[in-house]
Amino acid sequence: MDLTGPIHDILVVFLGLVLILGGLGVVLFTNPIYSAFSLGLVLICVSLFYILLNSYFVAAAQLLIYVGAINVLILFAVMFMKGSEYSNDLNLWTVGDGVTSLVCTSILFLLISTISDTSWYGIIWTTKANHIIEQDLISNVQQIGIHLSTDFFLPFELISIILLVALIGAISMARQN
Repeated sequence: MDLTGPIHDILVVFLGLVLILGGLGVVLFTNPIYSAFSLGLVLICVSLFYILLNSYFVAAAQLLIYVGAINVLILFAVMFMKGSEYSNDLNLWTVGDGVTSLVCTSILFLLISTISDTSWYGIIWTTKANHIIEQDLISNVQQIGIHLSTDFFLPFELISIILLVALIGAISMARQN
């Protein structure tokens, strides 16, 4: 989407704030249905970020696959579970929560330090070389493959990690029952 600078910046800041608040809602809501709705909000915001980056195909795939399928599946699974499991839990903070928050905070600071220490100069030359390669490709499928393996490599890998974590969580929940 080709927007002027200030409008684009305002949209990025607004979507970023909604994304952060939605992520906090996923983690902090005690009702799993509210958490699932917050997850849907986060996934919609990620899709809107893709639209701002002029990647309409990835945005549509994000909406269809994650919001339309996975989030609805999570909502159905949560609604079919017994509600009494969550209302009787009075422990607000456990040792596992403390360990998890410590690990997540340390990963966050590690990522922040890695991003700030990375030399981003070489990435510009790689992107320019890929635009030259992209002009020679005829098929749209090849162009999507090039974009997923270069420009959108990090979001593509993050999505695969999220799916892996969801799969591990589903397996561990199934084993508990």
